[in-house]
Amino acid sequence: MNILCIGGGPAGLYFALLMKQQNPAHRITVVERNRPFDTFGWGVVLSDQTLANLQAADAPTAALIGDAFNHWDDIEVFFKGRSVRSTGHGFCGIGRKRLLNILQDRCLELGVELVFETDVADDQALAAQYHADLVIASDGLNSRIRTRYASVYQPDIDLRQCRFVWLGTKKKFDAFTFAFEQTEHGWFQAHAYQFDADTSTFIVETPEAVWKAHGLDAMEQPEAIAFCEKLFAKYLDGNALISNATHLRGSANWIRFPRVICNTWVHREAIGGKQVPIVLMGDAAHTAHFSIGSGTKLALEDAIDLANEFATGLPIDEVLQHYEARRSVEVLKIQNAARNSTEWFENVARYTGMPIEQFTYSLLTRSQRISHENLRLRDAAWLEGYEAWLAGGKAAIPPMLTPFTLKGLTLKNRIVVSPMATYSAVEGVPQDFHLVHLGARALGGAALVMVEMTSPTPEGRITPACPGLWNDAQQAAFARIVNFVHGSSTAKIGLQLGHSGPKGSTRVGWEGTDEPLQAGNWPLLAASPIAYGVQNQTPAAMTRADMDRVTAAFVDSARRAVACGFDWLELHCAHGYLLASFLSPATNQRTDAYGGSLENRCRYPLEVFTALRAVWPADKPLSVRISAHDWLQEGQGNTADDAIAIARLFKAAGADLIDVSSGQTTRNSRPVYGRMYQTPFADRIRNEVGIATMAVGAITEADHANSIIAAGRADLCAIARPHLADPAWTLHAAAQLSPVAAAHTDWPVQYHSGRDQMLREIAKQKQMAALAAPAQESSKPAAIE
Repeated sequence: MNILCIGGGPAGLYFALLMKQQNPAHRITVVERNRPFDTFGWGVVLSDQTLANLQAADAPTAALIGDAFNHWDDIEVFFKGRSVRSTGHGFCGIGRKRLLNILQDRCLELGVELVFETDVADDQALAAQYHADLVIASDGLNSRIRTRYASVYQPDIDLRQCRFVWLGTKKKFDAFTFAFEQTEHGWFQAHAYQFDADTSTFIVETPEAVWKAHGLDAMEQPEAIAFCEKLFAKYLDGNALISNATHLRGSANWIRFPRVICNTWVHREAIGGKQVPIVLMGDAAHTAHFSIGSGTKLALEDAIDLANEFATGLPIDEVLQHYEARRSVEVLKIQNAARNSTEWFENVARYTGMPIEQFTYSLLTRSQRISHENLRLRDAAWLEGYEAWLAGGKAAIPPMLTPFTLKGLTLKNRIVVSPMATYSAVEGVPQDFHLVHLGARALGGAALVMVEMTSPTPEGRITPACPGLWNDAQQAAFARIVNFVHGSSTAKIGLQLGHSGPKGSTRVGWEGTDEPLQAGNWPLLAASPIAYGVQNQTPAAMTRADMDRVTAAFVDSARRAVACGFDWLELHCAHGYLLASFLSPATNQRTDAYGGSLENRCRYPLEVFTALRAVWPADKPLSVRISAHDWLQEGQGNTADDAIAIARLFKAAGADLIDVSSGQTTRNSRPVYGRMYQTPFADRIRNEVGIATMAVGAITEADHANSIIAAGRADLCAIARPHLADPAWTLHAAAQLSPVAAAHTDWPVQYHSGRDQMLREIAKQKQMAALAAPAQESSKPAAIE
């Protein structure tokens, strides 16, 4: 093939040398607008894992790169006059210029043609000149080629909120260093690391509002650099900060990071009488924020993947299809992590109320790709010290097993059994199934067991098989369950009160979730006459009389819950049910005092909550579940910003905790799923609003729960499906962690012999696994990503 790479960065150069190595008969040309030794960055960072990928792809190049790397394992965080250092992270730094020179030399050695100082204005003309069969568009994040064929590639470019400047210094940092400094206008942070024998990268970053408040937008480069030198003087030891982007003037040195996503990476153009594929690679196809150090990694791995795909010998169309399908998934994983990391640094002020110990843990786990146990692999001593600190100076205890006190209630740990519909009530009365179901989970180690959504009225049920609390028979059945939990376990039990609204009168889950009954439907109520879906009934808009009647029913149910002895009460204002239908603009189109502005939309749910607060005991927690994001098209529903405002209003009304879910507002909700995908909403509400939160959604492992609690992203973790599969999930998860963790769980005395056998079997399994797979350096976790 004749291969033309437009752009001589890491992606284009590495793909060229891999393809030339694979088949010397290829004619490969790399065209670059800069001179060989030009560079406008300082150092780049790769992880040990990425180095292993380079070694497998091309050992000679990997050896040259490896020899030029500055390697370190430590991260040090400076915050509020203190520092915390942890090790085992496995970083490698190399000057961008040095990396490009190595790749350039290797290309020339293999016979790749390098053309410098050529600014490509017309990719088609250049492709025709070189008779290209394949064009690689590796022309960077400001790709002209991506722009030219934007209608095909469909790029989505999001300019992030912080301004940053990429500088260097002769101060040699012996750890990857994060330094945070507060000014009268806000916070600045520095990301610093050494990349050669005598030079370090020094990136300064701050939210744009802070940047402007200091007048940096109006400063020329020398003045701005002097500002940064003064602000971070204590870390520079008298060394200057240096810019190598002297071609830029004034504020142009400070940029906002563009997050790039493309819908497709391949375009075909008729050139020289044939259809020539033009393929995006590296930053032209995607970007990942520098805070997870994966931009160069992604570029190099794009090149590896496409070269490996060509080695299969498949037709070129299949090669490109496989490349795009596989890499787009891998890139999306990194970009999701990068988004979490980016948002953490954009909102540093959110976390500055934390002590440095927790602030550092939050920073290290910000991407949600590095977990609690992953940190233990890196630096067990540091993590155990942190666990002991989090537990109040006691022995190192897994964070999910630490107690939690809210109002007058103390929970023995942080694990909650989510309220999960079981569709097993008769006329709203809980049955023996509920006694066994909830009782088993109370014996299973969780601190709090929540009853599924329970309606205050018959027509407020989701299905005919859902529980209610509007009569004495229901109250007696619930009291029996509460008495069992209190008498036979150390768990607490809570009730979730909610009215189905537009999602009522539907079938039980296994006959069709949210599908209307085939017969026997009852009238529905909602904020507005908007059906949940086209197949669902259209509800009636609530009148003032309806509101008064339903509020009174909620109050009656709350009084009955008090009589039952429940420890916790939660008001369900999420998932498109009655109260949620008021909160979301997608389902509330009222023109009276209960519609329009967010404050108006919250008015009726707050009325119900205030009425419950008046009758629920002051020393017992009263929480609210909300949908923190409607996951609808922009402008159609609530977003995370609205969730902050909603949480503030409920906090002011006396809410003790916000149970943070999302979606299910309408059938059009399209959540972006992933592990712990709703936790960032809980994190933001907890740390911006200053109220306790419960995280829920795709939390499936003890590692997830430990990470969430340790980082201060939530105070409790509600775990649903794992508890359906294993009533004793908490006990078993703790046993798998360690004997110390198991010792901090409360096994019923009747089950102690089973506990002891389980611990012996787990110890044997771990011993056998250690013998079968001795520790290897290649098993070290990835550095930043």
